[in-house]
Amino acid sequence: MPKQNEISVVTGGAGFLGSHLCDRLLAEGHHVVCIDNLITGEISNIAHLLGHNRFRFVNHDVTDYIFIDGPVQNVLHFASPASPIDYLKLPIQTLKVGSLGTHKALGLAKAKGARFLIASTSEVYGDPLVHPQKESYWGNVNPIGLRGVYDEAKRFSEAMTMAYHRFHAVDTRIVRIFNTYGPRMRVNDGRAIPAFISQAIRGEDVTVFGDGRQTRSVCYVDDLIDGIYRLLVSEISEPVNIGNPDELTMLQLAEEVIGLIGSGSKIVFRELPEDDPKVRQPDITKAQSLLGWKPAVDRKAGLKKTIEYFRAKIGSQAAVK
Repeated sequence: MPKQNEISVVTGGAGFLGSHLCDRLLAEGHHVVCIDNLITGEISNIAHLLGHNRFRFVNHDVTDYIFIDGPVQNVLHFASPASPIDYLKLPIQTLKVGSLGTHKALGLAKAKGARFLIASTSEVYGDPLVHPQKESYWGNVNPIGLRGVYDEAKRFSEAMTMAYHRFHAVDTRIVRIFNTYGPRMRVNDGRAIPAFISQAIRGEDVTVFGDGRQTRSVCYVDDLIDGIYRLLVSEISEPVNIGNPDELTMLQLAEEVIGLIGSGSKIVFRELPEDDPKVRQPDITKAQSLLGWKPAVDRKAGLKKTIEYFRAKIGSQAAVK
């Protein structure tokens, strides 16, 4: 079980989830080495940590060899474009970080005798034919579709992780992350909640794809990070879903955001993107029984905190202009 003063390497540590993970590891007494090439991550996410005596930032592309001097107890691989707007713009980089990046991160863990945790995703289930999604479900993924660059990169990263676990006896963990939201998401992230909030704050039309009846289950970032940390310190090598099973439609979510902001925005509908999942809901039985984890933050409370962050972010961007 990880203890205080352990050295943890977080790839993608300047990203949305990676930066919150760095916060949690530091709070638990770890020394943290954050690696990020800032393709989608932002220094502003870790600016509050740069003077911390147990935190170090390394600007590096993890698809190249990763060198860390001295001992390392944990390697947490979170580097990857993670929103459709990013991985459709960066398809090759997305595939490379899921394959070569995972290989290099696993190589570091093997060399150091460290525990390894891979950030996988609910996208490994594709457009699911089983609902809700259990870890035992193999998925329904179009490998040559536009979204395949992300879906298959993550499926490959899971396969590579289990190969290192079985062949090299690396102590591994796999977290399948479902839709997550909270402070430090980018305004132009492209995912539903940042888009809905930023459009509503500006009084613009709020864009909903398809007829809005497709569902998601959204988890506040603090809950997700707690589940990930519990998995890290557990002894579970098989994949574990971490997400909030409270399912709602995209139309409901858009209306909720507009209501919380008090915006006069109208909802407009656009064509549903290729291979966009119709449903998404985690079965978290495994996380509940093996990790003692379940989400605790009410969606309304989480959305209010996220809206506050976006108001400040959009306001500062407007001031710069």
